[in-house]
Amino acid sequence: MEVNKHSNNSGNGEINMDNKPEKHDRTFGMPRTDLALEVRETFEDDNVEIQGVVLKEDYDKDRGIRVSTVIIKDQRGADAMGKPMGTYITIEAPNLKDSDESYHEPITLEIAKYIKKLVGNTEGKEVLIAGLGNKDVTPDALGPQVVDNLFVTRHLIREFGSEFQERHHMGNMSAISPGVMGQTGMEASEVLRGIIQETKPKLVVVIDALAARSIHRLNTTIQITNTGISPGSGVGNNRKALNKESLGVDVIALGIPTVVDAKTIVNDTLERFMSKQGFEEKQIGQFINEVNEETIGNMFVTPKNIDESIKRMSFTVSEALNKCFA
Repeated sequence: MEVNKHSNNSGNGEINMDNKPEKHDRTFGMPRTDLALEVRETFEDDNVEIQGVVLKEDYDKDRGIRVSTVIIKDQRGADAMGKPMGTYITIEAPNLKDSDESYHEPITLEIAKYIKKLVGNTEGKEVLIAGLGNKDVTPDALGPQVVDNLFVTRHLIREFGSEFQERHHMGNMSAISPGVMGQTGMEASEVLRGIIQETKPKLVVVIDALAARSIHRLNTTIQITNTGISPGSGVGNNRKALNKESLGVDVIALGIPTVVDAKTIVNDTLERFMSKQGFEEKQIGQFINEVNEETIGNMFVTPKNIDESIKRMSFTVSEALNKCFA
């Protein structure tokens, strides 16, 4: 997202979606969301098959953590989902927004596990962490705050050499917060390409705040993907994509939804109310479209405790990155 300033009782399942044409639920208009899992949920039911898409789920009942993996295998799946081919891992942890430190440690380990799953061997890999967003706008400050909490090591290795690195079992991690175009006049991709050309990392990990469709996923959900990211896409503020094609190196994107489109909240509320009153689907759709056109602009909503949530979540994410790369 870019905002300018001015098992333990676990269940395992796999759904292979390869033959049937896609079906959508009766949500009026496609939801504005950065989460591949939420796009998947717009299809009519969990058993509908989507060509070129595989869904895997794992639920740890003891810790209340659900991990869903959406794999878009080919162009058919990419067209149906409206997202690039690749793997999208979503960690749902309802207590992530709480201040219980004993709960955040397992989440840290879970994030680190799935980053390593996408990256492979992380030992000794030169990594650049890019914290996207505007540090002066709290819902958009996740990336910069994560960078502030990282244990960067590249400068130590350059000063003391590879023996020092091996003796201390140290990774090679650097970090940058490139800001937003309204502050710098530059695309994040332009800033990062210059840094990559100079420092030559083997991997870029991009951290960004996302937009969700469901208010229940705000500050409780982590998405990790090997497809990169388009900054600001969830809030209709698209910038150039950050991926292997644009940056020239492998890219992992990690994001947490911090805002939801106000239009989605209104639509869902009206739909539920009117359905209970017996209105037909066509009538509901017409009424909601009229409401959207007349009363709702480009507005996004964030929880009132977003300041403490961002601080807490940024520490959790940074600890996971330190475990992987520092």
